[in-house]
Amino acid sequence: MKKTARAAAAAFLALALAACGGDGEGQVGEFSNDLLGNEIMIEALPDPGLPGVVCHIAYFDRSFLDRMRQGNWFENPSNSAVSCQRIGAINLAGLDTSRSGEEIFNQRQSLFFKNVAIRRIVDLENRSILYVSHSRELVEGSAKLDISTIALSAEEAAGARN
Repeated sequence: MKKTARAAAAAFLALALAACGGDGEGQVGEFSNDLLGNEIMIEALPDPGLPGVVCHIAYFDRSFLDRMRQGNWFENPSNSAVSCQRIGAINLAGLDTSRSGEEIFNQRQSLFFKNVAIRRIVDLENRSILYVSHSRELVEGSAKLDISTIALSAEEAAGARN
């Protein structure tokens, strides 16, 4: 009976830890942040609507030891940073150009109510594409955020207006 309970607890913990981080698919780097084994993870995220743009997001991944010490098993901090760059031609045709933009990435940071997201906003007036990394948390909102911009040529911005 005890073995079954331990196996169930271990399976639940593995599921919970997997739900609190990335899938590793676009992972390009990681490094230890402290003696507890906490890590900074870096992922490459191609913009699904703009093949000429790639973003890199960095976020914190708590270690098993830190989870035991803090007693908060089911979440990672909401901190993240984003940097985006042009890697090819940019065609804005068909993109959402509303003021609220479009969410292009969303990753769970807790078992239930915390996500880190990246939203793309097209600023045609200033010939820029903005990428905002922010947390979505019921209690504290989106206080932790970062921003990255990509300049557009006059032709690219004019193409989106037509």
